[in-house]
Amino acid sequence: MDKGIGIHIEGLSKRYGAGETAVDALKEVNMSVAPGEVVGLVGPSGAGKSTLLKCLGAVIEPTQGRMTLGGDVIYDNGWKISDLRVLRRDRIGFIFQAPYLIPFLDVTDNVALLPMLAGRPNGEARTRSLELLRALDVAHRAKAQPSELSGGEQQRVSIARALANRPPVILADEPTAPLDSERALAVMRILNQMASQYQTAIIVVTHDEKIIPTFKRIYHIRDGRTFEEAGEGRVIQ
Repeated sequence: MDKGIGIHIEGLSKRYGAGETAVDALKEVNMSVAPGEVVGLVGPSGAGKSTLLKCLGAVIEPTQGRMTLGGDVIYDNGWKISDLRVLRRDRIGFIFQAPYLIPFLDVTDNVALLPMLAGRPNGEARTRSLELLRALDVAHRAKAQPSELSGGEQQRVSIARALANRPPVILADEPTAPLDSERALAVMRILNQMASQYQTAIIVVTHDEKIIPTFKRIYHIRDGRTFEEAGEGRVIQ
């Protein structure tokens, strides 16, 4: 595995339908995100952001192109991985607009569940969970139920869950949308810290103008094509 690659895609396309009714949602998209980097993905509704995220997350199959994840080719005009469920569980972390924590598990087990499902011993999985909760400053809530947490605490737990299996890539879909400016910037500060600490490549899909200045690089997607530009990369206090 090439440790210098987080995620790299070349000529990625997605076509829905066939013939005269075919729609090209993605048109030869190119993108690279290095380990430890947080990159923004922005664009208007219908531009292809959701389709691209689903392709990157191995939720839907592209029509053509090539995707490399953590140095391994996972798609090259066809999937190169036999079990996509295992790929999503072990190699890709997901953060959503809503935390989607399991209501009947405490915070520790919400984070430990994925490593347990991957076959790690319960004790090892819980140790990893507590390590992440400490890093995210929510270890004092380790035994709490999700319903007892604030919105900001729930989002921190969902970030810990995304990191639980040490994935080379995290895909974050509008993670700050429901948050006010202070909490939104706090989430971005955490994502940047976690990316650096665990050398994870993070892609953040967002419409949130508050966080745009925090990105050093931004991919704009319009009409199914991506355009890269340098961001401001402001230090988040």
